[in-house]
Formats: sequence, C-alpha cells, structure tokens
Amino acid sequence: MSELPILYSFRRCPYAIRARLAIAVAGEAVELREIVLRDKAPEFLETSPSATVPCLKTGDTVLDESLDIMIWALRKSDPDGWLQPELESPEAALDLVGECDGPFKRHLDRYKYDTRYTDADRAQERALASEFVRLLEARLQGQPWLFGARASLADFAILPFVRQFANADRSWFDQENWTATRAWLEAFEASDLFQSVMPKWPKWRSGDTPKRFPAA
Repeated sequence: MSELPILYSFRRCPYAIRARLAIAVAGEAVELREIVLRDKAPEFLETSPSATVPCLKTGDTVLDESLDIMIWALRKSDPDGWLQPELESPEAALDLVGECDGPFKRHLDRYKYDTRYTDADRAQERALASEFVRLLEARLQGQPWLFGARASLADFAILPFVRQFANADRSWFDQENWTATRAWLEAFEASDLFQSVMPKWPKWRSGDTPKRFPAA
C-alpha cells in the first residue's frame, strides 16, 4: 500500500471531486489522504506547492492541479474514452473546461461566497455565471453529454462545479429554463460513479492505516 501514489483530497471540493472521478474511472489505485482545510496536515503542506487540494504525489512527481491529475489517470487507462470526445477535438473539450475554470468559477465564487468580496453583487454574479450554464444547455440539446452520445473529460471536469452552482440555491436553479442541464446534473448525482467518489472519509493523520481509493 505504501508504494501507491498518494492523493491528498477534500471530499466536498469540486477540484478534488473531478480528480477522484478520473482516478475511479481509470481504476488507478491511490492512497487517499483526506485533508481538513482549516487544519492542514504538515505532510500535505510539505508536498503541495500551492497548499491546495487535490495534490497527487507519485514517485518524485507532484501534480498540484486537478486537471493534470485527471489526465495522468486517463493516460494510464481510459476505458470510456474520456480523452477523445465523440464530437469535436480534445482541444475543444479542454477549451470548454478552461471557460469553466476561468470566468464561470470566478463568478460562482463571488455568487456563493459574496460576503468574502466587498465589491461582489450576488445577483449580478449569479447572472454572469448563468451565461456559462446557458452555453452548456445549448450544447446538451439533443444529446446526453457535452460532446455527443458519450461522456468525455469535459463533462466530469465541469459537472462538480455546476453542482456547486446549483447547490448555492437549488430551488432557484431548478426553476430556471435549462432542462437539459438539470437532467445532465441529476443523472450525474444519481450515478454509481459519483456515489463511489463521495463516501465520508475521516481526517488523515500520520500513522493511520492507508486507505485505498478506489476501494478494492
């Protein structure tokens, strides 16, 4: 077990969720160490250059970005073809993820955590974040996934953030006119894959019995 790559994670973090999704679908075993963000383990702080989750240590290599961890896992094993979308190119999929990680995430944070930003207007930030959701809605017309009839990396890199946006005010989100996006999100939340990456893990402490992920 000690020879497995080490994944520092935090259950609710959307970046960590998408890393775990890719690792799970690839079947690439790691040792999972659950971090508490308000009380970060010294070993984690020594490993992660940014002190953020997820962080993967494999041999002498440290991957400190969730998208890099997804690609690392999928390059080892990609049974569902996430790296090669059915429609368009891998670059197009990564460009869409970039829009999620850039403008959408900025507006999402300023909407969900508006009290942290003195210049944030919650309603305005929600409206600006909604522009990205409407882009997804247009893509999902007539197809179950963002790039066709099967899932790609883009779907599972973006879904945890749409879930976070929805959960900021689920009643409002469910009343909006984005039926396809809502069905896409609900199918994800009900899926065995999502459930498999969301069990509650105790805080990791040095000396704990290693926890294998995905579970054998």
